[in-house]
Amino acid sequence: MSAWISIACRRDVVIRALRVAVLVGTILVAINQGDVLLSGTLAPEVIGKIVLTYCVPYAVSTYASVAAIRAP
Repeated sequence: MSAWISIACRRDVVIRALRVAVLVGTILVAINQGDVLLSGTLAPEVIGKIVLTYCVPYAVSTYASVAAIRAP
């Protein structure tokens, strides 16, 4: 497990995951919360959903990067 975390925390893996999260997360927020953002009625639960929307592509990208690095 510590080897996996060590790879997941590598600078190149983190930067790649952040780039993916910003791009994919922004697209998903626009699709899922665009109407709320445009109406200007941003409730606390919507902010939580937006944060989680960015976390998902970050986690998926990190997992894929670590799996690719560890593959034989």
